[in-house]
Amino acid sequence: MPTVSAPRTARALARVELTASIKQVAGRHLAEHGAAGLSLRAVARDLGMASSAVYRYFASRDELLTALIIEAYDDLGASVETAEAQVDRTDLARRWLETGRAIRQWALAHPQRYGLLYGAPVPGYKAPEDTIGPAQRTTDVFLAILRDATKDPTSALAKESDNHTSPDGVAADLTPLADDYFGGLPPHVIARSIVAWTSVFGLISFELNGQFQNIIEHRDAFFDHAIVGLGRSVGLPPARA
Repeated sequence: MPTVSAPRTARALARVELTASIKQVAGRHLAEHGAAGLSLRAVARDLGMASSAVYRYFASRDELLTALIIEAYDDLGASVETAEAQVDRTDLARRWLETGRAIRQWALAHPQRYGLLYGAPVPGYKAPEDTIGPAQRTTDVFLAILRDATKDPTSALAKESDNHTSPDGVAADLTPLADDYFGGLPPHVIARSIVAWTSVFGLISFELNGQFQNIIEHRDAFFDHAIVGLGRSVGLPPARA
């Protein structure tokens, strides 16, 4: 028999609602003042609460910041997973493209939240391990595409040997990752995937920070062109007609 959870009490429901309200107001402060300017006292003031009451929900500014970061990572991850899942599993190039597009679309819709995840570090804040799982959701979509590519005979990844060499220091960094996180991908593929992965976020960050102004006007087309090129550089098969 399925487990039936106990009904929530009015107190529990009120706590859930107030927690959501605190995060909503904190998100607005984040958009207006940035993460460094986030203050529990200011959030409490906007909610008409005593700051001591807010501290019963979030013990510190960093705890509230962590909740916002996890929520943002999960929101981005869900958006990417949904977009990529709609593509034919055998169309690796399209899956790669739609993954990149989904990240960019989310970032353009939520620039402050994107900055919280991939912008400058917040002074004095150290992300706890709780953020690792949510942060990996988007990365895992990319990695699944690469793993599938190693099994696709039309992919360069399936045809390459493992006899590629990397500088000693690079190989020392990447070899432990092969089994621990990259699912057995060889180090030279991991290196290329990291270059491609960071390039995606570099393109998005440049766009959000206005550094394409008066340079790239057709930004949708430019981003697609760049993502397709990055996919080829990793070794994905050509895009289907």
